Amino acid sequence: MAGSATSSAPTSARASAHQGQGSYQFALIALTSLFFMWGFITCLNDILVPHLKSVFQLNYTQSMLIQFCFFGAYFIVSLPAGALVKRITYKWGIVAGLAIAAVGCALFIPAASYRVYTLFLGALFVLATGITILQVAANPYVTVLGPPDTAASRLNLTQAFNSLGTTIAPLFGAMLILSAATVAATNATPEQIDAMRLAEAGAVKFPYLLLAVAFLVLAAIFAALKLPEVEDEETVEPMRGGGSAWQYRHLVLGAVGIFLYVGAEVSVGSFLVNFLSQPDIAHLSEADAAHYVSYFWGGAMIGRFIGSLIMRHIDDGKALAFNAAAVIILLLVTVLTTGHVAMWSVLAIGLFNSIMFPTIFSLALHGLGKYTSQGSGILCLAIVGGAILPMIQGGLADTIGIHLAFLMPIICYVYIAFYGLMGHKPA
Repeated sequence: MAGSATSSAPTSARASAHQGQGSYQFALIALTSLFFMWGFITCLNDILVPHLKSVFQLNYTQSMLIQFCFFGAYFIVSLPAGALVKRITYKWGIVAGLAIAAVGCALFIPAASYRVYTLFLGALFVLATGITILQVAANPYVTVLGPPDTAASRLNLTQAFNSLGTTIAPLFGAMLILSAATVAATNATPEQIDAMRLAEAGAVKFPYLLLAVAFLVLAAIFAALKLPEVEDEETVEPMRGGGSAWQYRHLVLGAVGIFLYVGAEVSVGSFLVNFLSQPDIAHLSEADAAHYVSYFWGGAMIGRFIGSLIMRHIDDGKALAFNAAAVIILLLVTVLTTGHVAMWSVLAIGLFNSIMFPTIFSLALHGLGKYTSQGSGILCLAIVGGAILPMIQGGLADTIGIHLAFLMPIICYVYIAFYGLMGHKPA
């Protein structure tokens, strides 16, 4: 992609690309802050699920509307975001995404004041719209900031900082959000319980106000930064002729892989607090369980740092298939056991989840040339799996129990193993 651009572009474009090479390292460092922030904000949903479930007395299916609205935005916004980024460049796409995310965070304040569940869902949708634009801009930007053969390694490295955000978010949420829930449980009268639930709803105001400010500061910083121009890759001819990214089998199968991976990851992550609170698993309070969720995301962070190093030397597809097989085994152990064995097996899934998203993403975009932006939009469209599959697992949890509901993600990882072995290879 970026590497092949220099051989087919006009002289002026080659000069521009060469000058930009020196700025690639700085640009990648700047981009890691974005990966951190959207990892943080996405994982905070895992804390919102049990929190708002308690505040509004929801069942599992209703509480999964949080993930449905957040990841549903990817389905609605991704393709327009791809067109927007292509029109205004990666840099200004990033700035626009940050600004919209700030607005979404600010909307949590009126939602908490009025204590209306639909307002929370609306705020999440606006926030997710901004995050979607960030994803569509930043993921392909990382893949073209350097040689194509190390794109997966670069994306794994930046995604490791995404996992740093997801590791810190549960601790942040447990301290500032879930801590309010433990107080309400001690109140007996209906009036006091109602007053405490209002206080619980208000517990999200300060954290999301801080996040709104952080997104605005980042938007201002990125607006001022001089980032390398890499739009040259849009002029590169793809591996074969045609008029659309949809013609590439490995991209379409990769989109299915992203759909199933994100759906499975969100399904597992969303139920961790409630699962660890079960009497036959760990019997933890929600606040204590949230601390253990950090082990799940911390494993993903460690796995991505390791992956960014070893995937320079091993085949990306084989690494993906190996990790998917490991997760299938861990899910079977989770379902077939109880107590601390089930607890640690489900938490260990994060370590093997680590490389999956960036690896599927980079394999699916390989060789698309000028269709890279469109392909990125299609892959981000598939993130809607995070909206749909948790709803299915929520329905299963309400009918057959939260423990057996962990059978559903196994199907997803079987497909991911197939994509790593065969599906990623261009036709």
